[in-house]
Amino acid sequence: MNTFNTEQLQTPNSKPQTVLMGIEKDIQQQTFRNDYQKATVNLIFSANWLNEKIKIFLETEDITPQQYNILRILRGSKQPLSTLQIRERMLDKMSDTSRIVERMLKKGLVEKKVCSKDKRLVDVVLSKRGYGLLERLDKKNTELDNILQALSPEETHALNALLDKMRDHS
Repeated sequence: MNTFNTEQLQTPNSKPQTVLMGIEKDIQQQTFRNDYQKATVNLIFSANWLNEKIKIFLETEDITPQQYNILRILRGSKQPLSTLQIRERMLDKMSDTSRIVERMLKKGLVEKKVCSKDKRLVDVVLSKRGYGLLERLDKKNTELDNILQALSPEETHALNALLDKMRDHS
């Protein structure tokens, strides 16, 4: 069993107390089966924490993280994309891309156009309003970056390398 990230706290006339730190404190769990279990729990917890911070950031523009992801995908594409192509590029592959695109269409953030290669298909493109929204959010990129401000540039690079290694070897 693993009991890392704890400190002994002792005050005069008292027994030492274990003070939980890090993930142990956040989920009030003192031990883990091993470091792999702890890392798995920590990744899940941290991903949810990060998603919540991003949701709060995007609330001001009344969009979801999935909608933001689609806007960025469309802006980065050199050509219109089908909903299937968008889904393949999304961070959350389980998203109902068609439904999300429909909501974005109602908000005026995207437009649908008949596919020039296959008239049975519909392509999605970013609207002027969608571009404007991305430009406003781009001006606040530092605010997004600051979510990870506790990490140095070197630590951020190392974290990226470790996450890539984890996914590449699974």
